[in-house]
Amino acid sequence: MAAYEAGDYVKVELTDEATGESEWLWMRVERCDDTNRLVFGRLDNEPVVFGKELKLGQELAVSFGKIRDHEKPSDFYTRRHK
Repeated sequence: MAAYEAGDYVKVELTDEATGESEWLWMRVERCDDTNRLVFGRLDNEPVVFGKELKLGQELAVSFGKIRDHEKPSDFYTRRHK
């Protein structure tokens, strides 16, 4: 079983190498590569810090080391709609 499954949500931390500023963004998982420790998916919220480089729905590949939170779809929707 993959560490992250299609439909799961992961919160990823992205850091601007030049400024050191970081932003945590939700991404909806499309697939997971456990061997290379990568998650592929689409951004699920609007970036603020990276608003010029990234946009809602953009495809990303993120290393496991950048993942800060993980939720199954049912938990994610329940928490968001409280």
